[in-house]
Amino acid sequence: MRKTLKNIQVNVSPDKMKAFIIIGSSDDNNEFPSLEELVDFLNENGITYGINVELLNIIINQRLFNQELLVAEGTYPVDGTDGSLELFFNVKKDRKPVVLEDGKVDFRNLNLIESVKKGQKLCKAIPPLPGEEGKTVTGEVIAPKEGKPVKLPMGRNIEITEESDILIASIDGQVSYLNGRINVYPLYEVSCDVDNSTGNIEFVGNVIIRGNVLSGFQVEAGGNIEIWGVVEGATIKAGGNILIRRGVQGNGKAFIISEGDIVTKYIEHSNVDAKNDIRAEAIMHSTVKCGRKLELSGRKGLLVGGNIQAGKEIEAKVIGSQMATFTEIEVGVSTALHKTFTSLKEEITKLQNGLKKTTQVINILEKYRASNMLTDDKKEMLAKSLKTKQFYASRIPQLKYELNVVEEQLNKESNGKIICHGVIYPGTTITIGSTTYNVKKDLHYCTLYKDGTDIKVNPLR
Repeated sequence: MRKTLKNIQVNVSPDKMKAFIIIGSSDDNNEFPSLEELVDFLNENGITYGINVELLNIIINQRLFNQELLVAEGTYPVDGTDGSLELFFNVKKDRKPVVLEDGKVDFRNLNLIESVKKGQKLCKAIPPLPGEEGKTVTGEVIAPKEGKPVKLPMGRNIEITEESDILIASIDGQVSYLNGRINVYPLYEVSCDVDNSTGNIEFVGNVIIRGNVLSGFQVEAGGNIEIWGVVEGATIKAGGNILIRRGVQGNGKAFIISEGDIVTKYIEHSNVDAKNDIRAEAIMHSTVKCGRKLELSGRKGLLVGGNIQAGKEIEAKVIGSQMATFTEIEVGVSTALHKTFTSLKEEITKLQNGLKKTTQVINILEKYRASNMLTDDKKEMLAKSLKTKQFYASRIPQLKYELNVVEEQLNKESNGKIICHGVIYPGTTITIGSTTYNVKKDLHYCTLYKDGTDIKVNPLR
């Protein structure tokens, strides 16, 4: 908006939040508008809010000609604050085992379980705070962005009060806050080993086993699972967290699957998959996947052999072994995305091999046809081979395009790192995103991370 009256010009910013004036010089520079005249002039030109009277007086006193001067400013709106939750229990107790003075790790006293009583208050919704209106220099009101009410994280065995803003437990049990929901699980206790005397265990709530889980058996819980002894070649599945106080000796047959965290003393010859974090003192010759952080602590802090995948970070003392045991580590991307990347590469290789063989068959059959030795069976084979070649020729570029898209995603998401508080031995391969680093010599006290298309090794700080 631009208007001129005599030798005074008003300019307003496109968002109408600032107004400027320019007072042009005249034949008689002794004439200068008064404060009242300037304010009236601004009002006549639509400037009715945020006028800086103090600045106008300075302009008049100093007779400031031919300068664009900011004389009015609007007020920006203040957005409202979203609602929040007030929790009345410990949301996430620290599942990190305590390292004792002698360097051992205490996996017995983790105090992960928090019990609640029926009717106990668990959380309250705090309402959103309103915002404040803004106003332009032309007097137009600017509405703020209002805060959004919080959604109550209602899960299993939870009730909502009449006030509709408080959640309470509907049963006695153990409270859990996982993946955006509060649940209260009933408890099932087994005071002996899981063996032929108990059979497999399946329970909707939390399970505590005060013994071992023997090979061939299965324990499945909708909530958390706590095992005081050793897990052999068994299957353990939890909708919550898994705590195994002694460890997992899987003999290649153990499957430990958690929708939350997994904490155990050691994992050996096992298959382990946690949606969130995994903590242990040693992991040996296993296939391990975790969505966030894998932490090896205690005196050993050992990670050796097998295939290890972590979404964000791996921290250990010793990775690999002096015997150059093959240890494959992947970090910094979702396991699902990396699985897609690997699957596409394998499929492309398979199709390329198929194309090569099909082309060889076609070349041989074409020679038969050139020599008038092509029988009806061979004609049919040639027709099928040509169709197969056409399929390969069209499908391979499609898969390569998909592979490039996934590779770009891997590179964008590859912000993971590996922290070593001791040594990484040769025989270890480290993949961050789509970039692989083969360890050729001992790496001591270092951090590995991706920088562009390279993996950097920096001293540990």
